[in-house]
Amino acid sequence: MKITLLVIGKTEDKYLIEGIDKYLSRLKHYIGFNLLVVPDIKNTKNLTEAQQKTKEAELILKQISNPDMVILLDERGKKYSSVSFSNYLNKQMIGSVQHLVFIIGGPYGFDESIYKRSNGSISLSDMTFSHQMVRLFFVEQLYRAFSILKGEPYHHE
Repeated sequence: MKITLLVIGKTEDKYLIEGIDKYLSRLKHYIGFNLLVVPDIKNTKNLTEAQQKTKEAELILKQISNPDMVILLDERGKKYSSVSFSNYLNKQMIGSVQHLVFIIGGPYGFDESIYKRSNGSISLSDMTFSHQMVRLFFVEQLYRAFSILKGEPYHHE
């Protein structure tokens, strides 16, 4: 299985970039992983929230294929503990999912077309985080999940 994290716009804060890079280098020991950055929409001041989400959706949909399993990182999604998330990933690998694509939307969330294309959604917390910070939190949880599956001492119960 291969995993892609698809995000809107580049990560700007140095501390987030360093944290993300740390976990990306650790993840490569477990699975094929790709962080795919879709460029920010230009001239958003002239667009409504709905128009911005529609334009982002067009760019996102160009990056995913029919057989891809698409999971949105969304505040209304299913909540997992770290252990249950690792079990979820294991189930996808056993179920022969070839490409698992997690998507972090832009500042206003997802267009309805993205919800329709998705195979599910996950919430990292009841709290709201910036879409930039979610990137770091997610890659850390992904690394944690694989360390749990391998029985390594990173995660403590």
